[in-house]
Amino acid sequence: MTQTPRAVVAGGGLAGLVAARHLAGAGLDVTLFERSGNVGGRVWTHERKGFRFDRGFQVLFPSYPTVRRELEFDALDLRPFAPGACIARPGSRSTLSDPIRDPRALPATLTNEHVSTGDALRIARLALELVRREPEAIFEDPGPETTIESFLRERGFSDRFVEEFVAPFYGGITLDRSLSTSSRVFEYTFRALLTSRAAVPATGMAAIPAQLAQKARVAGASLELGTEVTAVSSDGERATVTAAGEEYDADAVVVATDPPAARELTGVESIPTDARACVTQYYELPGGTDLETGKRLLLNATEDGPNHLVPHSEVVPEYAPDGTELISATYLGEREESDDELAATTRQTLESWYPDRRFDALETRRTDRIEFAQFAQPPGIHERLPGPRVPDGPVYLAGDYTRWSSIQGAMKSGRLAARAVLEDR
Repeated sequence: MTQTPRAVVAGGGLAGLVAARHLAGAGLDVTLFERSGNVGGRVWTHERKGFRFDRGFQVLFPSYPTVRRELEFDALDLRPFAPGACIARPGSRSTLSDPIRDPRALPATLTNEHVSTGDALRIARLALELVRREPEAIFEDPGPETTIESFLRERGFSDRFVEEFVAPFYGGITLDRSLSTSSRVFEYTFRALLTSRAAVPATGMAAIPAQLAQKARVAGASLELGTEVTAVSSDGERATVTAAGEEYDADAVVVATDPPAARELTGVESIPTDARACVTQYYELPGGTDLETGKRLLLNATEDGPNHLVPHSEVVPEYAPDGTELISATYLGEREESDDELAATTRQTLESWYPDRRFDALETRRTDRIEFAQFAQPPGIHERLPGPRVPDGPVYLAGDYTRWSSIQGAMKSGRLAARAVLEDR
């Protein structure tokens, strides 16, 4: 009797779950090992006393191609943010939105001091150009690649628009307020913003890996949680995985751990380990506290204080118990300040943006210090990233670090790793 090929997946993040599902669906005997007690990796939601805290502020772009293939949106009950953002500085707040998708915000957008008529025309031209392109072709474009800042400067955008809107907005997306990230990331994500609204599941971002895990189990994969893979080796034909002190032989191994662990397990030096860090704090406010954002982010036009604030319970009431409001503030980089010091800064920042109000009732409910939230993505990095077949023998890589740092990149990498395994067999 012919034995069913065995595949082991190391890591239960988005990439590992997608890979496990497709390998099992193709008839392989698949075991996935995840060192923590839950799936999802960096995409997770903590629940406590009726609050839901995502692990750092994250959103889903429903227009991402692989996301659309892998997820059932109706089951996630997605709750969208309003287009655009509120730009805040001491003593003032203003709205910048998409007048086509959000006509009620047209007057505020047209009178926004951060966007000149010239900037508005440049945005329209750029939008028309990007929506005509296939999303995956953006990273394959042989044309010149530069930083986000240089890309916008070369197109004539004003200093004020770049520094007071794009810097904090893309500081939230890339965790890089200096806009030194690759222009490819800007083009891809800006196109996604034009074709869909950022959203989160009603029960938190953890609903995404939970759905992927269920799909993997239905396909026949076995998910072993709380079991860490500590070694991977290959003789060129087969592979051996060490997990929880035991060795497992496999016809193929997909390493889908975080980048530092993947480099250690495989020895692949091209796996990027330069990290972007952030600190996200969640706060409770009394019920009925209205930050007047219209379900938009609050962007900090200055570099003092948090990069942005999020009105979570205004967008998704299920994130907070009845009678309370939940907001968060994200600080970029690894911060030396204590949790109490950061909360005090958030309170002071809010009071400067709302000078006629006090925020003494603001209470810290959770702080996430995320040392490796993304890998750094300077211009040229994506051409140097390893593909799924870079390790020797039947060992493969899956993770956003083989594509680009995003939920789309992670899921796409899982599909590509599974495809490589099946093609090689």
